[in-house]
Amino acid sequence: MTVVVGIDSSTQSTKVMRVDAETGEVLSVTSAPHPDGTSVQPERWWEALVAAGGTDLEGVAAVSVAGQQHGMVALDSDNRAVFDALLWNDTRSAAQAERLRSEMGADVWAAEIGIVPVASFTITKIAWLAENHPELAARVTHVMLPHDWITWRLLGEAGEPTTDRSDASGTGYWSAQEERYREDLVQAVFGHPVGLPRVLGPGDRAGVTAGGTVVGAGAGDNAAAALGLGLAEGEVVVSIGTSATVFTSTDTRIVDPSGAIAGFADATGRRLPLLALLNGARTLVATATLLGTDVAGLDILASSGSLEADGLTLVPYLDGERTPNLPDATGSLVGITRQNLTQQNLARAAVLGLLCGVADALDALRDKGIPVKKVLLIGGGAQSRSLQDAAADLLGVTVEVPTPAEYVALGAARQAAWVLSGVSTPPPWPRSLERTIEPAEDRSWAIGVRDRYSRAVRLLYLS
Repeated sequence: MTVVVGIDSSTQSTKVMRVDAETGEVLSVTSAPHPDGTSVQPERWWEALVAAGGTDLEGVAAVSVAGQQHGMVALDSDNRAVFDALLWNDTRSAAQAERLRSEMGADVWAAEIGIVPVASFTITKIAWLAENHPELAARVTHVMLPHDWITWRLLGEAGEPTTDRSDASGTGYWSAQEERYREDLVQAVFGHPVGLPRVLGPGDRAGVTAGGTVVGAGAGDNAAAALGLGLAEGEVVVSIGTSATVFTSTDTRIVDPSGAIAGFADATGRRLPLLALLNGARTLVATATLLGTDVAGLDILASSGSLEADGLTLVPYLDGERTPNLPDATGSLVGITRQNLTQQNLARAAVLGLLCGVADALDALRDKGIPVKKVLLIGGGAQSRSLQDAAADLLGVTVEVPTPAEYVALGAARQAAWVLSGVSTPPPWPRSLERTIEPAEDRSWAIGVRDRYSRAVRLLYLS
């Protein structure tokens, strides 16, 4: 048996998956937590990787690392981080994002870079560092992303740091049009040139460890999940984890000056148009805590009341929001009456509010000509039965729930097997399903819920 390893260094934890390279059978999964928060010293990721067994590669033929996108790892000449890595969900750079959009224009950002700056993206974070800590920015000699940094550490910090198309495409300084860095943008922000990781192609090697394990290029987390699922044209992933992401793999290049759709690259040489909502499973967790229960208890409550929550509507912008771009927004509960303010309706409103945001994201893809034939529902939050049951009607499309798995780590492992094989396409590992849900013939209740949600968002935030 040939063993490969996929590593998922996410917001919350490091997961290490060992897989049979020939069959895709998962042999083991281990994990270790990361500190909570929106910024972290990169060394905490390495400590978690060691604790999860990710540096024990004896008998492992190849390994690849997938990581949370956009995180700023700014290093000095001694390879030390000059500041905490600001993560994708850190919104302190909202003012810098607005300035960058204004200076170059959203149309130019969308056409030339593929994304329009919001507080999530790396370029806004290095702009924040330069403006708020110029003495630290002056020390920066190179900038990496989380998966770049971990890959480099696995290789003993030897040689030139590397990244891949998928992760580079989320920085704000890699051109989706020309598939190259825009180093002029980085220099304009920092005031001096800095080193950036070399961008590898799909199936390329980053190097070989001292112990002889081949190291793949790695990927951003969503691109790795797409690779792990083996997406086909017309299949759209809805991943409900800390955040909620909506993405697909396609040859179509999307240009969206509104910034709602990020024109990322995937891990196979195609495109990965993606919309991200900051408020994913945390919406369910926060509501469950308010109701004095856990997510499983919330699921029971949400399944036991009115389908449309008796008119109660939750706009779940609990941590601000990225889609739409409202970093300073707060959540709102509207349509409250003495009769409908029940635990069951509040639980249901949390589920429906999350799904309405996802439905808006799907509509944005459709508006750009992307076919949405099927939704694959993954992530920890997707295990909610009430959410699964409501999804097909609210999204208006067939919903498949793949068998729960760590698809980001699985995608990284599949990439590792691909790199090892030397062939032009990833290995054809099978995908297993837990259930399939078809939309009801009468979706009038869901259409009514979406209408109420849209009116609430327009009234509260978009007027």
